[in-house]
Amino acid sequence: MTERKIPDAELSSLAAELQSAEDTGIQLAPFSERFPGMTLSDAYAVQRAWVEHKVNAGAMIRGHKIGLTSRAMQLSSQIDEPDYGTLTADMFFEPNGDIPLSRFVAPKVEVELAFLLKSDLEGPDLTVFDVLRATEYVTPAAEIIDARIQRVSKVSGKPRRVTDTISDNAANAGIILGGRAMRPDDLDMRWAAALCIRNGSVEETGVAAGVLGHPASGIAWLARRLSPHGEGLKAGQTVLAGSFTRPVDIASGDTFTFDYGPLGVFTCRFTGEARLQNGA
Repeated sequence: MTERKIPDAELSSLAAELQSAEDTGIQLAPFSERFPGMTLSDAYAVQRAWVEHKVNAGAMIRGHKIGLTSRAMQLSSQIDEPDYGTLTADMFFEPNGDIPLSRFVAPKVEVELAFLLKSDLEGPDLTVFDVLRATEYVTPAAEIIDARIQRVSKVSGKPRRVTDTISDNAANAGIILGGRAMRPDDLDMRWAAALCIRNGSVEETGVAAGVLGHPASGIAWLARRLSPHGEGLKAGQTVLAGSFTRPVDIASGDTFTFDYGPLGVFTCRFTGEARLQNGA
């Protein structure tokens, strides 16, 4: 992990800025412009401070997400590994119902698989086989990603950097679990495929092998990545393994159908308006 550049005294202030952006819909300029030397260690420190802020305000940690799992996304983000964020209980939405856009700033949606753990995963040497043994069910999921930090800087016109995305809890905002939950031995999850359909039109398709060759690879990576902090993945947690499609924009009134073939189908409809203020 890269050396820290941002002092600890700045972390609580940056966390408060992120919370304010989420509450008001007024996006922040990329932190990487304010701190040009910002490192990955800095970004995760900011993320941890924000999650701690949420927990202190009553949020309950329910799991984790993994992002930037495809090679194309890693190259575009100038990073050679995935990133990760924290799922809190208020991010979970029931399938086949309405979701208020007022919960979000500038949301998009992706499709992926979620792992529901039956035992802890901790340690520096975990493998895909350890993940499969620790998993009770694998289920289709849709992730709602968001941008409390501008995706494109209004000042420089440049895209945000990966350190900005990581600070922003890896763009984490919502999760819908649907379809058929299956035990990991009952499917070759590399070949799990999905259609992301918006208002009757297929917007994205993908196959889960696009996630590091096997979706469980990302879960093992995350557990190893947390190990130096004395942390791990806990029994009962849900872990999003990473998207195998590009994100799709969401507008008021959009109805999405997530068709996973043999793994089932679920839907959602987005109502109302997002919080975004002063443009994207």
